[in-house]
Amino acid sequence: MDSNSAYEWAELLKALAHPTRLQIVSELLKGTKCVTDIQDILPASQSNISQHLTVLRNACLVDFAQDGSQRCYYVSRPKLASAVIELLAECEPAIRKSKDDLHREKLSSGGACCVR
Repeated sequence: MDSNSAYEWAELLKALAHPTRLQIVSELLKGTKCVTDIQDILPASQSNISQHLTVLRNACLVDFAQDGSQRCYYVSRPKLASAVIELLAECEPAIRKSKDDLHREKLSSGGACCVR
């Protein structure tokens, strides 16, 4: 991975790194919604939801279509958003490795062992 990709991906993950934004993306994956629709679903004010949508738009995760005076939002990268949310939902348990496990892995990979 190059540094440009790392920076870009970190910015994308930062945009998702808020409970309200994750909930917004999750709701938008179900279908296009206007700010008032999202406000009916989430416990947040219209201005707060709009601020979160701006962060998500800047990260190119959501976009909107104008419907009269209302902006109707949708997920602009549904495959990515779905995959991230699905991975988070799996609740993969954290693993713990012993010093011996690390030593065996280093030896089996042909690398020098860093565990002393």
